[in-house]
Amino acid sequence: MGISRRRFSALGAGVAATTLSGTLSEATAARAETPPGKPAVRNVVLVHGAYADGSSWAKVIPLLQAAGLNVTAVQNPLTSLADDVAATNFALARQDGPTLLVAHSYGGTVISEAGLAPNVTGLVYVAARAPEAGEDFAALAARFPTPPVTPGIITSGGFKWIGRSAFLRDFANGVPRKEALVLYAAQGLLSTAAPTTSVAAWHERPSWYAVSKDDRTINPDLERFMARRMNATTIEVDSGHLSLVTHPKAIAGLILRAAANS
Repeated sequence: MGISRRRFSALGAGVAATTLSGTLSEATAARAETPPGKPAVRNVVLVHGAYADGSSWAKVIPLLQAAGLNVTAVQNPLTSLADDVAATNFALARQDGPTLLVAHSYGGTVISEAGLAPNVTGLVYVAARAPEAGEDFAALAARFPTPPVTPGIITSGGFKWIGRSAFLRDFANGVPRKEALVLYAAQGLLSTAAPTTSVAAWHERPSWYAVSKDDRTINPDLERFMARRMNATTIEVDSGHLSLVTHPKAIAGLILRAAANS
């Protein structure tokens, strides 16, 4: 079953309207519903970013499941963009109908490449990269002030990771220290190979974007630029980079809105 109007009004509208820093009014969220005659989106595939794994969605997943959605969290190997796209495509192929594709951080590069799969109806970017086809993301990011986490990134043996103090202070700002230490212990290592997409699926799919206003990993103004460029429905969350951890209701609310309107 997809998200029924009653279930979306009860959970999606309540969650979205009360937790998105006032961006979505209760009336707007309550009116969000699947257009007549259009198959309801019942599947959500979540793609994690660099320096993380699929468990980073642990607080968002039960909120989506409570709304009646079938949720799959991809485990990206982070060994190359091609490998991560393959893992995401495999997850998409296992879905049984219209699917919303959601990404955090580096995962936005993955869904920009994988998002043209025929069952994908929309894309949600959470403090995420959203590159144009063939774009050098590092060059794009250089047009904005360098985020504080950058000096704390360590490179060795073809992979990158974040040192402990930078991880806690900048990557996981706003996350309680004990929880941030767990995330640090589980961080995934990212290949140093430059991930360049051959397509930008957001040209072909409706998009939503959650800007993290206190992001110290991706410059918030860069996030705003990418959201405007893709003409995404945008919210701003009073959060650091890990809004999916610190503000799961806000992120779930945006995903529910996207599921009901994509």
